[in-house]
Amino acid sequence: MASSSSSSAAGLGSVDPQLQHFIEVETQKQRFQQLVHQMTELCWEKCMDKPGPKLDSRAEACFVNCIECFIDTSQFILNRLEQTQKSKPVFSESLSD
Repeated sequence: MASSSSSSAAGLGSVDPQLQHFIEVETQKQRFQQLVHQMTELCWEKCMDKPGPKLDSRAEACFVNCIECFIDTSQFILNRLEQTQKSKPVFSESLSD
């Protein structure tokens, strides 16, 4: 799926910059939602032995730890991506060289 979205994004050079930004933001939202879904599924499989009307203390602690790990990891990745984006030269600047 990433290859199709990156190939379609490559063809957006002639598209209105606001539209291109909107598409990028929506793509990021979709990726984030996929990550949340995957993490929810992973934490559920890891922490829920047998579903019941109430969480026991072990399952609750497991969910808290699992989600905190997800948040910490996501924050680390976002910070790293932000640093990478800041260090990349702007495309238009590289064309003028």
